[in-house]
Amino acid sequence: MKKISKHISYKEAVRSDYAKKHKIENEPNDEQLENMQLIAKEVFEPLRKWVGGPIKVNSFFRSEDLNTGIGGSKTSSHLKGQAIDLTTMGLKTNAEIFYYIKDNLEYDQLIWEYGRVNPKWIHVSFNPVKNRKQAFRVK
Repeated sequence: MKKISKHISYKEAVRSDYAKKHKIENEPNDEQLENMQLIAKEVFEPLRKWVGGPIKVNSFFRSEDLNTGIGGSKTSSHLKGQAIDLTTMGLKTNAEIFYYIKDNLEYDQLIWEYGRVNPKWIHVSFNPVKNRKQAFRVK
């Protein structure tokens, strides 16, 4: 089985119920795959080590057809394999994960997605050229 990193399988990284339902191909090219491996190495794996266990990958790579179908941003980092949407599996809260990334890891954008006390999920992107360290909330 192909792996993106030690704890992210290729299948998990390209999985999409929407793509499956609508028969949309969701396969990264070599450059997108390299970006996926880089964000997994620089953000996901150090985060998982800190959490001490599994973290749910809600969304990782998105093809253009998939991104359009779900109404994603035309400039989404998911299109380049440079973003992951994450949710806690219970060992830490989403808020704790958000602040850990913000204070300890390199990232381009870190978004607290909905929720006042605890985000519903966290969007984190990593740019291989330059990371802007933009952190903000979406209500």
